[in-house]
Amino acid sequence: MEGKSNSQAKKISLFIVLLILLIVVFNVLASRFTPSTNQVRVQGLSLPLTPMVSGYVSKVNVSLHKEVKQGDTLFLINRKPFEIAVAQAEINLENITQSITAGVAGLKAASAQLNRARVQLERATKNWERTKRIMEQSKGALAEADRERSESSYLSAIEGVSTAEANLEGQRAALGPISEENPALKGALNQLDKANWELSQTAIISPSDGIIESFTIEEGYFASPNRALASLVSNNTIWIQANFTEKNLTHLKIGDAAKITFDINAGEIYTASVKSIAYGVKTQTTSPGDLPTVSAPQGWLREQQRFPVILALDDEQMYKKLRQGSQGNAVVYTGENWLLNLLADARIWVSSKVAYVR
Repeated sequence: MEGKSNSQAKKISLFIVLLILLIVVFNVLASRFTPSTNQVRVQGLSLPLTPMVSGYVSKVNVSLHKEVKQGDTLFLINRKPFEIAVAQAEINLENITQSITAGVAGLKAASAQLNRARVQLERATKNWERTKRIMEQSKGALAEADRERSESSYLSAIEGVSTAEANLEGQRAALGPISEENPALKGALNQLDKANWELSQTAIISPSDGIIESFTIEEGYFASPNRALASLVSNNTIWIQANFTEKNLTHLKIGDAAKITFDINAGEIYTASVKSIAYGVKTQTTSPGDLPTVSAPQGWLREQQRFPVILALDDEQMYKKLRQGSQGNAVVYTGENWLLNLLADARIWVSSKVAYVR
C-alpha cells in the first residue's frame, strides 16, 4: 500500500516537472515567435496654445474638453491697441512717401538748375573766347571794362555750374534710392508689416483638429507670449506604442500581423500590424564633461531592456475612439507557427476579458 502511494507521488511529481518544463519551453518560444506585452500606450501630440502678442482676452469661444476643428478661432485678444499701431504705421508710411515725393520734386528742380547753369557757362565761355580773340587780333579794340565783364561772367558761370552740381548731389544723397530699396521707405513698410502681423495674432487659431484640455481662463485674462492659454490634444496624430523586451525583437519585423486589446473597450480585439521598430533608447543621462553613470542591476536576474514598437490599427476609425494615454495589451505574430499562434490567440482573448475586472 505504501509502495503504491510512493509510485503515485512520483508520477504526480514527474507530471508537474514535465508541465513546468513545457511551460518554460512554451514561454521561451512564445517570447520570440509570438511576443506579447501589457505595456501598450496610446500616444499623441499635445499642443500648447500660446499667444504671440500680449493683451487682455476679449472673447473665449471654447470650453474644457470641447472638440475643435483646424482653423477655428479659439480666443480673441483685445484688438484696439494693435489697430492703433497699424493706423500709426500707415500714417508713418504716408509721411515717408510724401517726403520722397517732395524729394523727387526737389531733385528735378536741382537738375533743371544745373542745366541752366551749364547753358549759361556755355554762353559765357563762347563770349570769353570771342573776347580773347578780339584782344589778340587788335589790341585796344575793347575797353578794359568790357574784358573784365566778359571774364567775370565766365568765372561766375563756372562757379554756378559747380554750385548746381553740389546741390544736385546733395538732393540725391538726402533722397536715397527712389524705390522700395529706399531705407526710410523700407523701414516704414517693415513697421506696417509688423503691425499688421501683430494684429492678426490677436486671434488664436486652432492648428489642428483636437480636444481642448488644461483650460482655466476667462474673458479679462491678461495673455502673454510666454504663457499657454490652454492645451490642444490633437486627434490627427495618434499612434500606438508597444514596449517589447530585447528577446521579443528576435524575429519581429515590420509588417508582422498583431492583435491589440484596449482597456477603454474591454472585450474587443483589434487587428493591427507592425509599423516601425525603435533602433535605440536612452539608458543614461550624461552631461558634457561628466563621466558616464553605470547602474547596478537589482537581483540575480538582469531586467531586459524594452524598445518601443509602433503598431498600426487596420480599422482607422478606431483611432477616433481612443484617448491619449489609454492602455492595452498586444501580441505579434512573426510567422506561420500554428500552435504558437493558436496559443497567442488564446492569450490575447483572455487579456481582453480580464480587462473587464482589472
